[in-house]
Amino acid sequence: MILQIPFISILTLIIFLVLNKRIRKPEKLPPGPRKLPIIGNLHQLGKFPHRSLQKLSQTHGDLMFLHLGFSPVLVISSAQKARDIFRNHDLAFSGRPALYALDKICYNLSCVSTAPYGPYWREARRILVLELMTAKRVESFRHIRAEEVARMVDFISGTAPAPVDLGSAVFAMSKNIISRAAFGAAAKGRSFEEIFHETQRIFAEFNPSDYFPGLGWVNRVNGVDRRIAENRRDLEGFFERVIGEHRDRTAADSGEGDIIDVLLRVQKESQLTDDQLKAILLDVFVGGTDTSSTTITWTMAELIRNPTVKRKAQQQVREIAKGKPMVEESDLPKLSYLMQVIKESLRLHPPAPLLVPRETIEPCAIDGGRYHIPAKTRVFFNVSAMSSDLAVWENPSEFSPERFEDRDVDFRGQHFELLPFGAGRRGCPGISFAMSVVELAVANLLFRFDWKLPEGMSEEDVDMEETVGFIMHKKTPLCLVACLVNN
Repeated sequence: MILQIPFISILTLIIFLVLNKRIRKPEKLPPGPRKLPIIGNLHQLGKFPHRSLQKLSQTHGDLMFLHLGFSPVLVISSAQKARDIFRNHDLAFSGRPALYALDKICYNLSCVSTAPYGPYWREARRILVLELMTAKRVESFRHIRAEEVARMVDFISGTAPAPVDLGSAVFAMSKNIISRAAFGAAAKGRSFEEIFHETQRIFAEFNPSDYFPGLGWVNRVNGVDRRIAENRRDLEGFFERVIGEHRDRTAADSGEGDIIDVLLRVQKESQLTDDQLKAILLDVFVGGTDTSSTTITWTMAELIRNPTVKRKAQQQVREIAKGKPMVEESDLPKLSYLMQVIKESLRLHPPAPLLVPRETIEPCAIDGGRYHIPAKTRVFFNVSAMSSDLAVWENPSEFSPERFEDRDVDFRGQHFELLPFGAGRRGCPGISFAMSVVELAVANLLFRFDWKLPEGMSEEDVDMEETVGFIMHKKTPLCLVACLVNN
């Protein structure tokens, strides 16, 4: 009888817990497509996840919950829902998922863009915002932008009358600008370019361990670990060399002229480690190069497909900069139509259509308490869907800069229908740096050249297919014929 008492007590407790679980109303998740065992909804992502998710959201709603493997995922596809989250729940949504390749390459998630929310991230972002990307420092690189844009113009002039791969020329210009701003000199040769491209490829590739815990061993079998190790070694060698060169300078020689000089000064005043310094440099290089070059390429592709828009933009640029050898940065605020063109390009071709994924750091009730989102939920803001929402944009598939004439919409995170750089705590801190390059480059490409397609091609022949990956590059090179104009 004495032995039966604990048994009955345990049985009673089990029955109570089971009944309590059944009686308790489960927390309501947003609607979403039915998932398959194990793989969840991975099979529904398709070649271009932002397009597939947009199509699914048309059935399941602007707040959509699904599973990618074992990872719960929330997808936000409208400006209205994004506004609610950024304004009311930004802290809860400020985490980052610990993705396998990012962890390995980004110095244990020490990049500002990949670091988990916490004291280190706050300090690293403070360094990026208040030391490296201030308006004053961005302005101090003005001469570098002018020189590298002029160098690109000279290169394009030398190719005429043969077609030029404009995307490659633009990438080289962006790379040189960020290299000189960060390191004090352009990265020479193709070696660093190849290292950088491999880093991008690894980041963009599907990795099973990001969706199925315990499958990290697959990366040892399929060669991913080997590629990551080689890329990390190459990046490490490059950073060690350029940082070492800066440390060898005297304080008088450096004059805090570039980003590494600033980081080395900050390191002396803080607890910043060498690996964290390199991680911030990697952030600067990835963010500063890819966003700028991709946006310029898509903008020129849209202009060549829309000759009326191109002529109107050229006319304004040539009127404002008439008599000058180049468009100067002081001219840019006067180029209102050019800014409309760039906004429209960013609307149709946001560089990262799903932004960098976020992760909830705590449970959160959203949409007026209607839905409950668990902690550790991965979050995608589908800015591509927001930029083509019929409820916000008339004829959203049409390239029409005039839509911004009487519309006070910016892309810096305050207008949620246009969020190419994100918003809130995790918004891109380098917008001013990137856009100063974009505006100056596009203005001078229109000012110095008349552009046409190669012989036998028409506007309809321009292939606008995107690449598969995190950054939405143009898949087919943009090859155009440049005719130099003496303004």
